[in-house]
Amino acid sequence: MRAFGMHDQAADAAGTDGDLRTLFGQSTALFATFTGPAHAVDTADPAFLSAFGDDGADLSGLLDEVYRTSEPRARRDVRVVLGSGPDAREAFFDLTCEPRRDASGDLLGVRVVGVETTQVKHAQRLTAEHRALLEQIARQAPLSEVLDGMARSIEELAAEELFVSVLLAEPDGLHLRHGAAPSLPDFYNEAIDGIATGEGVGSCGTAAHRREPVIVTDIATDPFWDDFRGLAQQAGLGSCWSTPVLARDGSLLGTFAMYHRTARVPQDTDFALIRVFAGTAALAIERHHNEVARQAAEAQAESARAALAEAVRAERELRAEAEQRAEAAAQLTAQMRVAAAVQAKTPHPEFCQLGGRAGCTLPAEIKVADSWGDSAWGCAAHVEEILIHVRSVFIASEELGGLAAYLNR
Repeated sequence: MRAFGMHDQAADAAGTDGDLRTLFGQSTALFATFTGPAHAVDTADPAFLSAFGDDGADLSGLLDEVYRTSEPRARRDVRVVLGSGPDAREAFFDLTCEPRRDASGDLLGVRVVGVETTQVKHAQRLTAEHRALLEQIARQAPLSEVLDGMARSIEELAAEELFVSVLLAEPDGLHLRHGAAPSLPDFYNEAIDGIATGEGVGSCGTAAHRREPVIVTDIATDPFWDDFRGLAQQAGLGSCWSTPVLARDGSLLGTFAMYHRTARVPQDTDFALIRVFAGTAALAIERHHNEVARQAAEAQAESARAALAEAVRAERELRAEAEQRAEAAAQLTAQMRVAAAVQAKTPHPEFCQLGGRAGCTLPAEIKVADSWGDSAWGCAAHVEEILIHVRSVFIASEELGGLAAYLNR
């Protein structure tokens, strides 16, 4: 990851400030004057006519009050709907109404001065939503919760209907997985979960591949959507603007996309909103990756500690077992020596003593003993048989060189 120095911080701050100015840096002022108790419009600028019409009928109550009392009045957050149909939008104004007088001081009518506060309200909402997201990231809330909340915030802040989607890059950067898309249909999210990154793979796959924004204004005609056009039509989507979400070292974290139901060209305010929240998504995803890496490192360290403890325990057990075996071997050797000493004094019989009840008339050639001190003389055949079947038996004939001499005869 590249160093994030003062120059980078200043550049990022300047970029953020520029995006906020684009989003909220302009306010519409309006002005109108009315004459007489009937409030006939004397003068009105285009902004006033657009908001309140050519007669100001929506303000009649306020105008009546000012004209009747000859005292100024102020109203905040006066709501109006600008435009109609798909282009309609909600707007808010702060208005100041004051009486108009002639040179003699006689009341002529009412003057209205106002400023649109829609952008201010939106800025306040965006700031509050953005602060809440940063607080979630700081307290390490689950990534899915942060991304879902971010998507919903953008959808609510937008002036027109849109749908937000965040896809997360797999570690190899070759595929994108579902991150958040609260307003897109489930079938659509399931279909694009795991799409490859590559040239011409929709808006998001291409943006991830190019590491730059991809703006598809009309899904119905754009070749990038040839493989997904039917899916988009089924979901009722007309345009898709996708921006790669990149880490500070330039590696791919995912994509951030805005969908609209109709073909649509983004405005400067759209790009500004995308940049603001793409940066927030990058912060959330990087913080998540760091946390996952930290937990994995801790788990690996704990596993290593457990393995070391197990190795120490096993080594202690092996050492104790070896000590027990050495002690047992020493005891057995002592018993063998005692048995050999005892048997050395026993007369050598003429015939084999290992034939059992049937007896054996073969010469007694080899002396055997066990660890308890019992011994006998036997022929070669019976001695071999007892050595195979009785583990505690050994050749005690020292003059024959012991078992080795017998096996190598």
